[in-house]
Amino acid sequence: MKRSSKEVNVRGLKMRYVVDTSVLVGSGISKEIEAGKLGDEVEVIIPQVVLAEIEHQANMAKTTGFHGLEELKRLRQLEKEGKVRILIVGERPTLQQVRLAPGGELDNLIRREAEKHSATLLTSDNIQAAMCEAEGIKVILLREDKKEKKRIQDYFFEDSLSVHLKEDVPPMTKRGTPGNWRLEKISEKPVTRAELEELAAQIIEETKSAPRCFIEIDEEGATVVQLREYRIAITRPPFSERMEITAVRPLLKVTLDDYAPSEKLKKRLREEAEGILIAGRPGAGKSTFASALAEFYQKQGKIVKTLEKPRDLQVSPEVTQYTALGGDMERTADVLLLVRPDYCIYDELRKTKDFQVFADLRFAGVGLVGVVHASKPIDAIQRFIGRVELGLICRIIDTVIFIEDGRVEQVLSLNMTVKVPTGMVEADLARPVIEVRDFDTGELQYEIYTFGEQTVVVPISVRPARKEARRKREIKGIEAPVEFEERKKHVVLSLPEEYAGKNVDVYADEKYLFTLKVNGAGKIKLRKNTGYGEIILKEIEKGKRVSCKIT
Repeated sequence: MKRSSKEVNVRGLKMRYVVDTSVLVGSGISKEIEAGKLGDEVEVIIPQVVLAEIEHQANMAKTTGFHGLEELKRLRQLEKEGKVRILIVGERPTLQQVRLAPGGELDNLIRREAEKHSATLLTSDNIQAAMCEAEGIKVILLREDKKEKKRIQDYFFEDSLSVHLKEDVPPMTKRGTPGNWRLEKISEKPVTRAELEELAAQIIEETKSAPRCFIEIDEEGATVVQLREYRIAITRPPFSERMEITAVRPLLKVTLDDYAPSEKLKKRLREEAEGILIAGRPGAGKSTFASALAEFYQKQGKIVKTLEKPRDLQVSPEVTQYTALGGDMERTADVLLLVRPDYCIYDELRKTKDFQVFADLRFAGVGLVGVVHASKPIDAIQRFIGRVELGLICRIIDTVIFIEDGRVEQVLSLNMTVKVPTGMVEADLARPVIEVRDFDTGELQYEIYTFGEQTVVVPISVRPARKEARRKREIKGIEAPVEFEERKKHVVLSLPEEYAGKNVDVYADEKYLFTLKVNGAGKIKLRKNTGYGEIILKEIEKGKRVSCKIT
């Protein structure tokens, strides 16, 4: 352990210490005693309020509570060995009093015990230490030595997307990229409960002391932590049948240009779209695209904020990341309106209240980008049906961007019109209809309207699904000569100068792949670890010839 106070020679002296909750849940004091750093004759005073706090946390199945109980057992064992004397002092508050106590009140009671017994207070809490110094109470601020334990970061490989550690199961990791990953064992040896407990304690301790780290959720049996770029979920019985730690990190930070959007789409995002949904399956790369879009707006001179729980978007320092205030995003939205953002990234929309807060912010005039789970683009729109009035949907969302395997698979646009729905013939059947069109082609894909008391979503296009249609698309126009170059991190397609600034269709032999824009130098530059770059490399490996046509 590291101590912020000056090292003193305590050999041969009887030293008296009061401990607070942070020291016990961080498992720090027992190691200090075993190492002889606190003196030869050590008396540890534990206020009853500390015991009540630890019991309350353990009853709630919180990780910190279980670590505190284990540390108390170790202290009792050290007492049996004659290395320490333990004294319990003070009045025991009820668990109800502990649960309802205002912030700082319990810490104040602990400081009063240190003052009463003329003891040095041991803490791992910066605020507690600062208050002791202000009140003239002797204090030692203990810090965890990060080199003593294996950290969650040590389980990650360079290309690891996530790490999965479960009690009595070998550690696993997902390696690769979104849409193209494989699950591998890190080792054959199963992870023990003790190893997971020690790792969880290290995570909690680092979260409390390191910058840009937060405990986002701490409920019965479940703790969610944002440790810089790592989102970590710690679960234990009764929430899960065995203890488990899952850590996820974004593998790369990309810009909007890495997705090779057309000028038409960039113009819509820059000038027209203000109610955007980013949709896709779990792990498709939605949050990565949302981060890129946040950076895009920030560089356009816009004030950008995010609403996240947990806060795991990878954005620049200029973009402020908010979480649920008091556990309620509606309260966060109240604060958000006071800071007057131009755009806000809402990650993720799941509960009905999330959709309602999203709608309220749109009606207030805030440009919004929402992230939502959906297996198809239309599903993202349908998640609003029943949660908001049908006639308001087009005022809330105007653009849906569907992400698949780390790339933009489809973009939909919405508009409201009054017409006779497709397939009906009677003029008196005209009604408000939401038209959902493919943004690239303008093709009408769906119509949404009320029929009787039902809200119906009617597919209109009789063509094959867009993805299949792309694969069967005929090659037309003049083929451009393409030079392929594989660099360390990029795939580069070089075309003649006359293609500079134009949109081109990219093919592998006769198969259409996607449409991209050629830059001013006549090149298409793609990162290898993005969806487009991976597709090009796979086709090249199959011996296919890559070619381009003007769209």
